[in-house]
Amino acid sequence: MPFTISMTESDLIDACLANDRLSQKKLYEKYKNAMYSVCYRITNDYDMANDVLQDAFIQIFKSLASFRRESTLGAWIKTIVVRTAIKKIKKTKQFVELDERISSGPDFVDWGHYLDAEYLEKAILSLPGGYRAVFVLIEVEGYSHREVGKMLGISEGTSKSQLFHAKKKLRAKLEKMM
Repeated sequence: MPFTISMTESDLIDACLANDRLSQKKLYEKYKNAMYSVCYRITNDYDMANDVLQDAFIQIFKSLASFRRESTLGAWIKTIVVRTAIKKIKKTKQFVELDERISSGPDFVDWGHYLDAEYLEKAILSLPGGYRAVFVLIEVEGYSHREVGKMLGISEGTSKSQLFHAKKKLRAKLEKMM
């Protein structure tokens, strides 16, 4: 079934499952930019983000038959992309178990005034891998500490601690940049 303007998400999935290469290309084209952004935010490396994106879409097409259509296709794809990125950085980065007492303060950080997006992006990308992954997954992607802990193979307390220290480092970096 070739992709048309009136093709629904369900039609696109069905066409991809029928190995319609044009529909598979349309699905990839529809999600590649947003998913690349997720990959890059997590990996902080252009080449690694490209590798993750490729690996994730291979997994997406292999697993498409298992998509139960209980959520949006985009949410399902994003989950696969995030998990693929995390697996990749776990091979190269280590998370540090920190004293949970340190993170007992509130998660909220008052950034004070308006921040330029470019400064904020640079500051986030300069965070150590573990801090950056937790920060992006919680603050940008909206996952909970429990979900992040499961994805990264760390405790919920470590996720909270990593976020606390990520925000602390971000504040220091942003104050220097401003």
